[in-house]
Amino acid sequence: MKSAVNYKLYLVTDRDILKGRDICTAIEEAIQGGVTLVQLREKDISTLEFYNIAFKVKRVTDKYNIPLIINDRLDIALSIDAVGIHVGQDDMPAGIARKLVGDKKILGVSVATVEEAKKAEKDGADYIGVGAMFPTSSKDDARAVSIEILKKIKESVAIPVVAIGGINTKNVSLLEPTNIDGIAVISDVLGKDSIKEAAEKLIVMI
Repeated sequence: MKSAVNYKLYLVTDRDILKGRDICTAIEEAIQGGVTLVQLREKDISTLEFYNIAFKVKRVTDKYNIPLIINDRLDIALSIDAVGIHVGQDDMPAGIARKLVGDKKILGVSVATVEEAKKAEKDGADYIGVGAMFPTSSKDDARAVSIEILKKIKESVAIPVVAIGGINTKNVSLLEPTNIDGIAVISDVLGKDSIKEAAEKLIVMI
């Protein structure tokens, strides 16, 4: 599974944006619209609740053979046998995460500078998420990254690079010169009335 990962349209979940809609249904609609990878991100819930949600979501992603990445929580990723884990700069160090999950799991790392990108690659990351590219309301602590820096990051590492942060159909074309491997989206898919249609619109623009 690891070698065949397609990072083109990377969905990051946020149940607040769903406004009460079922997360499994939303993810299924997004996959049907073209999403190639799903990261389950949950904050401020119990371990049991996170596990239960992850278990149900994995049934959906497995059905479509779509990789499921768990944000931050190594224990949840291992307990449901997710394809991988994603860590930020304030989470468990990437090098430690790599040792704990072994070589068969995907490890993603959030970065905002060339130095962080190089370190993530050295620490064993399979891909990096770079952002925030544009203003975003879904992550309060996101650091701003220019398109020029994104291009430099892409040139500085050999692993796939995914841009994240406020990306939508109006600004995605601005990322084209950077030659990145994919975009990560939250609200421009999950915040729309028709999730499937929103994913379909984005996938043809990448």
